Amino acid sequence: MGRAFEYRKARKLKRWGNMSRTFTRIGKEITIAAKAGGPDPDSNPRLRALMQNAKAANMPKDTVERAIKKATDKDAGDYKEIVYEGYGPYGIAIVVEAATDNNTRTVANVRSYFNKHNGSLGTQGSLSFMFEHKSVFKIKPVEGKDIEELELELIDCGVDELEADEEEIVLYAAFEDYSNVQKYLEDNGYEIISSEFERIPNDLKELNEEQRAAVEKLLDKFEEDEDVQNVFHNMKD
Repeated sequence: MGRAFEYRKARKLKRWGNMSRTFTRIGKEITIAAKAGGPDPDSNPRLRALMQNAKAANMPKDTVERAIKKATDKDAGDYKEIVYEGYGPYGIAIVVEAATDNNTRTVANVRSYFNKHNGSLGTQGSLSFMFEHKSVFKIKPVEGKDIEELELELIDCGVDELEADEEEIVLYAAFEDYSNVQKYLEDNGYEIISSEFERIPNDLKELNEEQRAAVEKLLDKFEEDEDVQNVFHNMKD
């Protein structure tokens, strides 16, 4: 399996273990997408994709509907998506993606987590060279079409890597090619299970057990914060 696939697999096992956090994260993304592009999934591709993600995560339908409705609620917070970058213990690079209605609160929390765990918050964009920002799609296999044939077909719309994962196929493309890949898959009848954005580290740093435990404490603090959507790092799992 490729580097990107192995990194995602290890990350997912932990991240998707807490379903309530998963529902909160997807719910915020749905609200942001509905506010930006409208509440109708037929005319809002990003919302349509997020509703597929919600279905894949077994998110209740009424929870999805509430998240969409929240986009038009004047009393609801106006979420902004913000990226924070810094270093944790032992030089581990960490990228934190947040969706917040109060950046002052969120940046103060993120900075305090770094400081209390022997890390430091850096400037936005300072770690971009260390991660590849990828669009990641999961689709159902097509009967009679093998992985090599599929790869040759999809390379023209931006897919640059494929991995077969049991009963699904994982596709990787550049961040900016997300809409092209989504449109091609939908137009050509592929069943999209889910889609999202990932930051895949270019190199992984290996730590001993004690060092890993120190980094995990910091990562856990980020994961527990309700404003945090995703946490990416370059520690080898």
